[in-house]
Amino acid sequence: MIPGGGQPNMQQLLQQAQKMQQDLARAQEELAATEVDGQAGGGLVKATVTGSGELRGLVIDPKAVDPEDTETLADLIVAAVQAANENAQQLQQAKLGPLAQGMGGMPGLGF
Repeated sequence: MIPGGGQPNMQQLLQQAQKMQQDLARAQEELAATEVDGQAGGGLVKATVTGSGELRGLVIDPKAVDPEDTETLADLIVAAVQAANENAQQLQQAKLGPLAQGMGGMPGLGF
């Protein structure tokens, strides 16, 4: 039975929502500071992105550079960046998924 005639404690609900927002903001900051890698062509091209998906670095092995075939190099770069972004999305799910579930789809909180 809920005290107060069945009405939820609004102050307590607001405090819980504020804590969840703080936890979410902290997790987003951690994601922005965490770097993940992706690669293509057996490691000929490596991309580094933040957990929030910002491209931070790109390493291209000289063996991947053929002036006569820049299309393959471009494809390898795109594939490496996509792989890094997939890894970033997995990291986002791991960090933010539990928090989003905790929000319970609360309106006004972006979920």
